[in-house]
Amino acid sequence: MRTSTRGFRLLELALLFSCSAACMVPGPAGTPPAETGSPQGQAPAKGAFEELVSSGAGAWDYPVSPKGAVSDDYHGTQVADPYRWLEDPSSAQTRAWIASQNALTGSFLRGLPGQDSLRDRLTELLSVERYSVPIVRSGRHFYSYNSGSQEQSQVFVSEGPAEQGRLLIDPNALSEDGTVAIARFTPSPDGKLLAYATSDGGSDWSTWHFMEVDSGELLPDQVTRNKFAALDWIAEGEGVVYARFDAPTKGAELHERNSTNDVCLHILGTPESEDLVLVEAKDDGVWHWPAVTESGKSVVISHQNTATSHNEVEVLSLVGSSRGRGVRLISGFDAIYDFVGNDGQELWFHTDLDAPNGRIVAIDLFESDRERWRELIPEQDVALESATAIGGHLVLSYLNKAHTELRVHRADGSSLRTQGLPGIATVNGVQGTWEDQTAYFSYTSYSTPPEVWSMNVTTGESSVVQRPEMNFERDDFLTEQVTYASKDGTPVSMFLVRKHDTQIDGQLPTLLYGYGGFNVSLTPYFDPKYILWMERGGLLAVPNLRGGGEYGEAWHQAGTKLNKQNVFDDFIAAAEWLMDEGYSSPERLAISGGSNGGLLVGACLSQRPDLFAAALPDVGVMDMLRYQNFTIGWAWARDYGTSADPEEFNALYAYSPLHNLRDGERYPATLVMTGDHDDRVVPAHSYKFAARLQEATAGNAPALIRIETRAGHGAGRSTAMRIDKAVAELAFLQFALGLN
Repeated sequence: MRTSTRGFRLLELALLFSCSAACMVPGPAGTPPAETGSPQGQAPAKGAFEELVSSGAGAWDYPVSPKGAVSDDYHGTQVADPYRWLEDPSSAQTRAWIASQNALTGSFLRGLPGQDSLRDRLTELLSVERYSVPIVRSGRHFYSYNSGSQEQSQVFVSEGPAEQGRLLIDPNALSEDGTVAIARFTPSPDGKLLAYATSDGGSDWSTWHFMEVDSGELLPDQVTRNKFAALDWIAEGEGVVYARFDAPTKGAELHERNSTNDVCLHILGTPESEDLVLVEAKDDGVWHWPAVTESGKSVVISHQNTATSHNEVEVLSLVGSSRGRGVRLISGFDAIYDFVGNDGQELWFHTDLDAPNGRIVAIDLFESDRERWRELIPEQDVALESATAIGGHLVLSYLNKAHTELRVHRADGSSLRTQGLPGIATVNGVQGTWEDQTAYFSYTSYSTPPEVWSMNVTTGESSVVQRPEMNFERDDFLTEQVTYASKDGTPVSMFLVRKHDTQIDGQLPTLLYGYGGFNVSLTPYFDPKYILWMERGGLLAVPNLRGGGEYGEAWHQAGTKLNKQNVFDDFIAAAEWLMDEGYSSPERLAISGGSNGGLLVGACLSQRPDLFAAALPDVGVMDMLRYQNFTIGWAWARDYGTSADPEEFNALYAYSPLHNLRDGERYPATLVMTGDHDDRVVPAHSYKFAARLQEATAGNAPALIRIETRAGHGAGRSTAMRIDKAVAELAFLQFALGLN
């Protein structure tokens, strides 16, 4: 399966649905590390905890956050930024602030009751086998596996779907703390070599290594300066094509702006310094992503305009004397063109050109004038999420009311069938080759841990390849889908998940989770934390907000730039609907979200503090006036706009969480969460927001921040870290919602 432009947008921008971690945070020189969220360590003296939570805000004795005199002029509006100093992650002042914040948060969290039972049950729920969808090359199946108790998943190879696998890579041996992870792996076309990328401490930066599969011997080759695991093999396993970013300044790897990337060719056995540059970065506003064709003899280059996500397409030769030469297939940056596959010289693209819900077009490599393009599969009334070329067919994943519908088409575009799937669920990771009749995919729902399925693309015969043994009854849980009206009358769908026997009494402990951005769809997915929440009588509510991709590009655009307030209105309306319909109340309602969802929580927290009892903003984008200054933040302008534009500045300033907290307001109990290795949404967003929230809030509700070390934006966390973070979240929610 090729890595596509759309896939890179998700890697670059999407919320990664994984739990974060507790950690040891080093304090300033000469001081011991501060412990966060761990069950170990010295608990507060008896009575201190009770006194802390029952006193007024002043009793919290938040760490001092000095205010500087920094301000900026935005189109005639002076905006103070008193916590600018927290943008320097390595300064002694910032490190001391982190240590003191973690000391307070750690003391508070350790005093929360019921954590032993939470930890025991979460450990049980996570202690199930986990398999990835296999990548099949020349009959060999490559997949990742976790027994359920390992910190990181291992990589195996087997000679068939039913064969016992052989261990190839064990990342658990690569670090003492279990924070070195396999970010991605990809076998050569003949299955004899394996490339795999390691990520350290949750960073987006990856280092690629190469292995001989039969012997397990590591080759001396390495590919560095790679992000988002962008790499593909060329024909005969001779080498790889990859995206290479500019080398960051030493010491600034985790926050320096990443503005340009090349596309390079690495031939095995040669030093990385001699890699051939196929596409050289020239425009600060364009990224370049490679996808090698099935034959391995050509590479399709997507030149992506980061301001719009629209891309141009170029096809380059990878063989002989013509290596590096090619043709510009699509010009104009007028739409998204996602390479699906090819049959000889005809290439297929998933595009939103004149089709907000997506369609498939065919373009002849040597007759690529637009009037010669052929519509292979027209736009449907539901959103086309992905397309994969397998076994002479096209396997299409549509979103029908925000859950997956698989459809199979013949190579000529004619429809073969809609594949039956049990229940409201999500299909991910469809894998297969043009020559192989078998497609593999992952099937999951709110009450179904990911299962690996196989499907014969011609006959439709399907079966479960790997189904983990569950330590709960799937049928005990009910998933419903409702529709409510947003502030402007727009109908919005929402998933409601609970145990069948949970009584709806107007006081249900409710966790309202959202995202609403970057064309990312919130479809049903499994999280052990949610199972535990529902086992204890809670309701999970997940609305499909504007800004997401659940209902096509028009739905996405309705939640971007000057329309971004629609997303917050949709989320607030979901909360109000839950109360109006007798599910919950402000005293029993919590909101949660990460990354762009952290922005969502921060904005709604500032706009309607009366509506929620608790808020869990995780790795959120909180400073909407300066987000573009760090790592890949500048690429988010297509959804947010930037403060450099006067009209967009006004919209951003009106909802920016950092800038809309009001002194003396009674904000809900808030646990801000971030990781010091987050090089996607840099932790300064959360640092500054927490400092301002502590300054502004009144009343008894805590305003705390939990800062992990050796943790990034979500990926690569160890099992122990995932459990620690989930325990902290659930214990905090129990306290804030009065469930203890």
